[in-house]
Amino acid sequence: MKILVTGGAGFIGSNFINYWLNKYPHDQIINLDKLTYAGNLENLNAVKDNPNYSFIQGDIADIKLLDSILPGVSLVIHFAAESHVDRSIIGPAIFIQTNVLGTQVLLDACLKHKIGHFHHVSTDEVFGALSLDSEVKFSEITPYNPRSPYSASKAASDHLVRSYGITFGLKYTITNCSNNFGPYQYPEKFLPLMITNLLQDKKVPVYGDGLYVRDWLYVEDHCQAIDLVVHSGKIGETYCIGGMTEDINNLQITKKVLAIMGKDESYIQFVEDRPGHDRRYAVDWTKAKNELGYKPVYDFDNYLVKTVNWYRENEKWWRKLIGQTNNF
Repeated sequence: MKILVTGGAGFIGSNFINYWLNKYPHDQIINLDKLTYAGNLENLNAVKDNPNYSFIQGDIADIKLLDSILPGVSLVIHFAAESHVDRSIIGPAIFIQTNVLGTQVLLDACLKHKIGHFHHVSTDEVFGALSLDSEVKFSEITPYNPRSPYSASKAASDHLVRSYGITFGLKYTITNCSNNFGPYQYPEKFLPLMITNLLQDKKVPVYGDGLYVRDWLYVEDHCQAIDLVVHSGKIGETYCIGGMTEDINNLQITKKVLAIMGKDESYIQFVEDRPGHDRRYAVDWTKAKNELGYKPVYDFDNYLVKTVNWYRENEKWWRKLIGQTNNF
C-alpha cells in the first residue's frame, strides 16, 4: 500500500510513520511536511534510509505539488495542522490558512485522484469545555462548541471532511483525539516544557489554579488507534480516542513529574491564566473500544515515567529547540 502522510515531521506524524513502517515494512510512505517550527526530520532518523520511505518538503495547499504526489496513493493520513492554542491566540490567521484552507485543497486533490481512503486526524477540543463538577465526557455525538481559534479551525476542517463525504462521496474516517504526549513532542507543550525546565533546574509554569483537566493519550496508543480505524473502522464514521478513565488535573500531573524527577513543590510557579482557557476535557472512547478493540497498552503513570526518561536520554534533541520555544 502507498500512503501519503501529511505533517509527518511533526510530533504525532513522525511517531506514526515510525510506528507504521515498523509494523508494516512493505508499505510505502510519502511524508509531506512544510517543515514549520514544529517539523523536525531528526524525529525520523530511524527510517530516513528506508527504501519505502520518502520525504517531500511542501505545503498541503500547493495543488500542483499534490497532483505530482497523489497518483498511486491509496490512503491519506492527514496530520498537518497548526496546533498550539497559545499561538492561535497571538496569530489566528495561519491556523485558518493551514487547518481550513489547506485541508480544503487537500480534499479537492484527493477527489481528483480518487483516493480510496482519507483519514482526518482531529482533536477533542472541537467539542468545547466541560465543567469540573461534571461527569460528562466528550463522545462522537457531542455537539461542536470550539472556544479558541485553534479549535475553531479544526472544527471547520472536520466539517469540511464530512461535507466532502456527503456531497462528493469521499471515503473518509475521522478521529478526535485527546492531549497526546510522549517522545519527540515540541517543548512548548505542557509536559515536555515541564520536563525540560526541570532538567535545566528551572521552575515549571502552571496556568491559573492548576485545576484544569485533560484526557492524556500516549502518542503510540494514538498511532495504534489510527491503525485500527484505517483497517477496521467504518467509512464515514468518527471515533473519539482517549487514554484515561479517570480525571487528573494539571497540578496533580505536575506533582507526579516532580516526584519522578526528584524535585520538590517549590519548583511550581503559578502563572497568569490564558484567555478562554477550557476548564476540563474528558473523552469517552467506548465506541473505539467496542467496535475496534482499542485500549491503551499501559497506564498513565507508566507512560509518564517513559516520557520523562525519553527527555532525559535525548537532551541533544530538545536543547536545540528551547530558544525557538521561548520566542514565538
